[in-house]
Amino acid sequence: MKPMLQKLTTISQLEDCGFGQPWPRHGLKLLYWFAKDCIWINDDDDMFLACDPTKGDFGFHTFENRYTKSKRKLLPDVQFPYYMLGNLNSSGADMLPNYIKKHKTGQQDDSNTDRIIVTAHGEWRFGKIYVTTHKDQSSFDPYATFHISRSLLKNIKSFQNLEDFLQTVGYQKPHFQMAMVRISEVSEYTDTPSRKCDCSCTIL
Repeated sequence: MKPMLQKLTTISQLEDCGFGQPWPRHGLKLLYWFAKDCIWINDDDDMFLACDPTKGDFGFHTFENRYTKSKRKLLPDVQFPYYMLGNLNSSGADMLPNYIKKHKTGQQDDSNTDRIIVTAHGEWRFGKIYVTTHKDQSSFDPYATFHISRSLLKNIKSFQNLEDFLQTVGYQKPHFQMAMVRISEVSEYTDTPSRKCDCSCTIL
């Protein structure tokens, strides 16, 4: 059975849903940038796109809402095209700010799995905003796909800086600490330690 798409309206719901967590996933940073720099609000409190997904800037590209192997579609059918953002390997993704890209490892990990999907309605108007994440290299996880409300976008946009936003949603980079480890060197011919040394190593 296809899961119901949950609509996220508060920061606490965004934190609880797990999108973009844990480090080094980039989805929360991507969502912050999208709300701050790709959305603008006029005097009537209407929201518009400040970037044009149809031009491919920032790595935007068409998302084909096709049937999956389970014969379901990730998102509802709409009359406007879907555009996806977040693949750091896409053409144009180099235009994204460094704070989104800098922890991409290029390895088979979660540092490039998160995506934003939006419908563009022309004249800078847009429909619903979704976030999702890859469950494997070719498909997205319907249980990790969420509808981002406009009120939540406004809330994210109100944060003064990225650090405050990430701290509020509980996103933390692992802390590395130096620990002193005493190592005893054992003689090749006996199990009696021949000398000791104090060495430092980095542990997670």
